[in-house]
Amino acid sequence: MPTIIKGQPTSKEVLAQLADEGKPVLLSFSCGKDSIAAWIALEDAGIEVVPVFLWLVPEMPFVEKELSYFEGKFGKKIHRYPHPSFYRWLAAGIDQPPERLRYLEAMRIPVPTYEQTWGLIREDLDMKGAWVADGVRAADSIVRRASFVRHGVVKRSSLKVSPIADWLKGDVLEAIESRGIELPIDYEVFGRSFDGIDRRFTGPMRDHLPEDFAYLKRWFPLIEADIKRGEFYA
Repeated sequence: MPTIIKGQPTSKEVLAQLADEGKPVLLSFSCGKDSIAAWIALEDAGIEVVPVFLWLVPEMPFVEKELSYFEGKFGKKIHRYPHPSFYRWLAAGIDQPPERLRYLEAMRIPVPTYEQTWGLIREDLDMKGAWVADGVRAADSIVRRASFVRHGVVKRSSLKVSPIADWLKGDVLEAIESRGIELPIDYEVFGRSFDGIDRRFTGPMRDHLPEDFAYLKRWFPLIEADIKRGEFYA
């Protein structure tokens, strides 16, 4: 039984609405289980999906392997673009050695907002006015449920939509299993999809994905300091 979100349409209704419009929909794809399920739901509703992945680090080896896997499973190219956090981390000098800081400061790296990022993506893909779908679900947390009640499942002002907002975890896993899709290594290593460079991710990466950890250190050389800080306080 789906989650009831007060005052909001059901996922079936949202998907039917998108299908009736007959236009391709951008999907904010993270390789996480919810975004996989959203892709499946959109396709099952007869909607053309244009998947977009916002990378945190360019060409991270294990992430590229995952993207290639999903491209093979869905038979679609996943468009890659930089995540705003990548610019924010560099602009703020996160985990950078002193000798790099003056160069980063001199570059005056601009930090785009999510809205600007998706605006540029729509323009680059010639999809102005397209909806951006995500896999956000109300059952994930009270905060997300409250956000849906307040701001809506379908946000026309920003063209954002959450087509599986009322799905439960069981619905997500059932949809993924029905397609014979395997969850990415993220869940084995991190317990969730990779979405940061703090010690929640870098510690397990150091222990289980040493080559990827070495690659990440090329961009953020001092990431081990955060790991050591966590070990000290623990």
